Amino acid sequence: MKKWFAVLGNPIHHSISPKMHEQWFRTHQLDASYVPILVEPSHLKESVDSLALLGCSGFNVTVPFKEAILPFLDVLDESALAAGAVNTVVRDQEKWIGYNTDGLGLLASIPQLTPETRVLIIGAGGAAKGILAALHQRNVQNITITNRSINKMDLLAKQYSTSVLDLTKVNENLSQFEVVIQTTSVGMDSTETPVELTNWNSEMTAVDIIYSPPETLFLQQAKAQGAATMNGLAMLIGQGALAFELWTGIKPDQQEIRETIFRQKGETHVNK
Repeated sequence: MKKWFAVLGNPIHHSISPKMHEQWFRTHQLDASYVPILVEPSHLKESVDSLALLGCSGFNVTVPFKEAILPFLDVLDESALAAGAVNTVVRDQEKWIGYNTDGLGLLASIPQLTPETRVLIIGAGGAAKGILAALHQRNVQNITITNRSINKMDLLAKQYSTSVLDLTKVNENLSQFEVVIQTTSVGMDSTETPVELTNWNSEMTAVDIIYSPPETLFLQQAKAQGAATMNGLAMLIGQGALAFELWTGIKPDQQEIRETIFRQKGETHVNK
């Protein structure tokens, strides 16, 4: 019987996950399909219940449901427990099992990352939690969080034993960081940025988990000042590959996706 998978989000029109997974299904000759589903926040539980009734084999979770989805799942993998957020769900013996593949998918493409790297995380939502959990798994020790909501920032910092920095003071302290990761949705389909930064330099890397548009205002400002930049494409493909492996047991070719859907050659994903 044909299997089918989905991605839940709001908005969802920007998602490239359907193209990516459909191509991997074709490459590996799997009888399966993948569909995007727009979900209203008040109908999240009903949506998850409906997926089970309709025989869905698994689904991805994107903005704004990575934390909200937790109460509607039966089991949480260690990756999801550590992150406090889920982006991949597997149907197994009539149970929904939640995983988080976001962080590891992203960090695999930051070549200079070491335990000593000084990292600043902008944001305190589900994506930030997944990345923080992966940073801890990679034994990165020097992490700082900044966020518009001080309460959310403090709670997350306490959970992961990290430092905090007031958002209004980020620019004056920016040069002390080597990698700055923007994890909010600010800048998606817009010309906004979560914070105006003017103190980038050529020794720094700016990472934005947004991939639509390919270069957000956040990345444009960093690039103009000499910093290396990386958009959310690496995270999108990396987390998708891990999700595909959880669903099918097959480890897909990530470079195939870069060269076909995104028309990018080579292995380097950090742009100067």
